[in-house]
Amino acid sequence: MGMCLPCLGGAAEDGVATPDPETKRRQLAEAAEKRQKETTYRGVKNPEAVERKKKKQEEMDKQAMSTSPSGGGGLKWQVG
Repeated sequence: MGMCLPCLGGAAEDGVATPDPETKRRQLAEAAEKRQKETTYRGVKNPEAVERKKKKQEEMDKQAMSTSPSGGGGLKWQVG
């Protein structure tokens, strides 16, 4: 009888405590973000450089959009 009591009492104490919902949500969000980054940059040797180029291209596109005339469109055709 003495052998069963340590098993029953020890199981509750040795169990892994579940984190509160906020901590669990944060951990799941971090894991999902990590998985997304891994799949996005699969096969890319330098993902930071790719990200910098992407941001630079977006800035150039934004600048080009702001400097172009709003009423005339983009290209002008000359008939002649």
